[in-house]
Amino acid sequence: MKTILIPTDFEIKSLACIPTLVKKNAPEKLNILLTHASKISDSFADLLILSRRAVGHERISKEFINHYKEIQQTYANQINSIKIEFFYGTTVAVFENFLDHHNVDEIVHLEDYCYELKDKNSYQPSQLLKKCGRKLIGISKEELLKKEVEPADAFSENNMALEQTFI
Repeated sequence: MKTILIPTDFEIKSLACIPTLVKKNAPEKLNILLTHASKISDSFADLLILSRRAVGHERISKEFINHYKEIQQTYANQINSIKIEFFYGTTVAVFENFLDHHNVDEIVHLEDYCYELKDKNSYQPSQLLKKCGRKLIGISKEELLKKEVEPADAFSENNMALEQTFI
């Protein structure tokens, strides 16, 4: 079973690559790790009072969670698990330890995708992904919008919304 990391900014469009991944890896079941990159806070209040998990989960919208659950149900036979994890750090060495801990085999690189920074500590993960030494799966905007990668009637409304966000 292969584990694939997908960088996310908790926008629905960052989940659009999952149908493509499922199709490319069929019949193998996948473990998917949705990861948001964030610097470690230098604020004493953040470090002492708030837990990392609480700070991270407040960034996730209900729409994202609903879409995430819909994907889990739609692809239940092809996806073993989908998890959300936060990566706190900025160095390649720390990121490699994170990847090893989660047994990540491959990383999705969404070409032409600009991650929305959710707070002052969020950052664009592209350079870190390229330097970590793991296999990158490049997925273009055109691949994300292909209709044939989706099961019949699945995500038709959401795909229309995705097309609008990329235009």
